[in-house]
Amino acid sequence: MASNEIEDKNAPLAVNYNWFFVDIVGASDPSSSVFDQANKIRKLNSFVEKTKIFIQSNDESRIILSTGDGMIIGFKDHPEKPILLAIELHKSIFPYNNTVEDKNKIHVRIGIDSGPVYFVEDLAKKLSPWGPGIINARRVMDIGEKMHILATSRIADDISILTSDYAKIMHQIGDYGIKHGGRLFLYNIYGEGFGNESKPPDTESPDAPTRTFVFTKIEMRNEITDPKTMMVHHTWVWELVNVTKEPIDHVFYYIVGDSPRGFPDLNIQITDEHGNNLDIGALNVNEDTRKEFIVRTKTPLMPNQHGRFLKLEYDWEEPKRFFYYRFSSKCKEFKYVFTAPAELTVKPRVLKVEPEFGQKMHPKEPPIINFNKNKTEMIWEKLNMEIFDAYEFQW
Repeated sequence: MASNEIEDKNAPLAVNYNWFFVDIVGASDPSSSVFDQANKIRKLNSFVEKTKIFIQSNDESRIILSTGDGMIIGFKDHPEKPILLAIELHKSIFPYNNTVEDKNKIHVRIGIDSGPVYFVEDLAKKLSPWGPGIINARRVMDIGEKMHILATSRIADDISILTSDYAKIMHQIGDYGIKHGGRLFLYNIYGEGFGNESKPPDTESPDAPTRTFVFTKIEMRNEITDPKTMMVHHTWVWELVNVTKEPIDHVFYYIVGDSPRGFPDLNIQITDEHGNNLDIGALNVNEDTRKEFIVRTKTPLMPNQHGRFLKLEYDWEEPKRFFYYRFSSKCKEFKYVFTAPAELTVKPRVLKVEPEFGQKMHPKEPPIINFNKNKTEMIWEKLNMEIFDAYEFQW
């Protein structure tokens, strides 16, 4: 007979917060300079800091986490605070946007939810919140477009009946799909001087438009070729399928490294499934530690065509001893292989990264590590990667 008792009576108790999650739409647009992107982030931070809700709260009643191009704020007390903060923020941004040229305009999207979190110790021994409230606020924000303020029914149902003023600005927009097959019932919050009254598309519905490509298989290889400089030979093999309705003759890449390196020094080579060398059609970003470029295919990738491969190879020093990869689309099979000369002392491991929260954790699937006579090798494989899944491979 099953027991109704809680097995671990010493487990920590969860804490409930009301979550505000904001980021800048298009903050990483390669057509904008890094300087312009950083200015927008600084301006957003300044707008938030000047709101009454932020000024009147304190560190005991709130949590603040930076996400790079935005932030998460959790309020421990009043459930209205995330909504009031969103409205105040919009009423600062809209007038500002009317005074600056288009490239400097700031467009944000905001997700709001209420829910419990545990405080988990990360690899830096810092306590970070983790739980359904903060996760769903992120998922809700992802659904939004420019200047949307979206909230889950979990928090909006109660607030909408507090006063007639709240009821006027909170509009039910229905059930939306989120990552991993879940669904959330959402409200769109808008009124005079804040919000976006257009209904966002349900990107997780069966009829929603898909991304340009999905990956049947990805294999990434990092081979240390010079232990003194930590030079790494990178190999990316993509088996990809065009999921649009039109032929595509170009593919976008971005690569990053630890050390400043000129584009010609990377020894970049791209080939297709027939071994044809492919040309770089455009170099969009050529920063010291970041490159973005477009590769032209010999023959177009036809809709739903299988058996198409692209192989990218390049050399870049990695003295910080890690490689980070974030999936731009879904991937059925993923394999990572790391090799290093046997004389180099390494500590290879795999970490799953939650970039929005700055958290890193060990995945459920352990890597296979072999210390051989001539080399050290780590192999890690996983099925069914989701879009935006991110991993860090350390050595």
